[in-house]
Amino acid sequence: MENSNFVDYVKLFCKSGDGGAGSRHFHREKFIPKGGPDGGDGGKGGSIIVRGNKQMWTLLHLKYRKHILTENGVKGAGQNRTGSDGKDQLLEVPLGTVAKDAETGEIIFEITDDGEEKILMKGGRGGLGNFHFRTPTNQSPTHSQPGESGEEGWRILELKILADVGLVGFPNAGKSTLLSVVSAAKPKIADYAFTTLVPNIGIVSYHDAKSFVMADIPGIIEGAHLGKGLGHRFLRHIERNSVLLFMISAESADIAAEYKVLLNELKQFNKELLHKQRVLAITKSDLIDDELEKMLKKELPKKVPHIFISSLTGKGLDKLKDLLWKALNEDIG
Repeated sequence: MENSNFVDYVKLFCKSGDGGAGSRHFHREKFIPKGGPDGGDGGKGGSIIVRGNKQMWTLLHLKYRKHILTENGVKGAGQNRTGSDGKDQLLEVPLGTVAKDAETGEIIFEITDDGEEKILMKGGRGGLGNFHFRTPTNQSPTHSQPGESGEEGWRILELKILADVGLVGFPNAGKSTLLSVVSAAKPKIADYAFTTLVPNIGIVSYHDAKSFVMADIPGIIEGAHLGKGLGHRFLRHIERNSVLLFMISAESADIAAEYKVLLNELKQFNKELLHKQRVLAITKSDLIDDELEKMLKKELPKKVPHIFISSLTGKGLDKLKDLLWKALNEDIG
């Protein structure tokens, strides 16, 4: 697949470190042949920690790391010396990464902030040395605790693109072209379906040094929620967008019907998507005249803000930015 550097799903076998055992040791010196217990505690096992990094956009660096293992804690020693802790493993991930249990599908946590850290697998606690078990009636305890076992199992890290505006439309609706015009992003553009095989991100400049993030999501087809086409692989990225910009070509035989199909695919995938702000852009409007545009307006959904645009001529692009900025900052219906 082209642009294979974009990886948004990895499955890893993870094993955190076991805690070190507590020591069963007694103090011994030349003139103290029978000293008291002084066994130290074991060190804790290393944990697997996930940290958000806003400079990263892919999970490529984890694609070939199938096993993530950490060090065990070191056993305690005499003179109440605590064993060394096992070294943690730190996994840096893009913002928008979700950690799941591979067997149950349960979401463990989500990383949304730069520098945010979450424990994926916690290291085992070190065992207590025999020093802790002395009592008035038992001055020489021979008991100490073994270290606690670490956690192990399969985990999934799944990336959901964090963007302000997500572009939603069938293949070849002009999403990549729009992104290339309103931002510095350079997605591949060609006149055939599924040109875009990975999400592309662009920063759109607005008035007074303001900006917002736009994501070009690979084209949806009817049945995408069932896994057809690129299916679930990219529908999940839409979940993290604040505003959904539906894009339908002016060449479409039935704009209203196409909009309903797109909306239904989102509904079937995740009903929560219907609560997001929506804007409708009719693309390639340079191909139609004013009279036809007026006729098409009558067929458009009534409750969704719409605009006719052309990425080729620049028609409506400034007004589109205004509309999107308004949608991002206030309720527009």
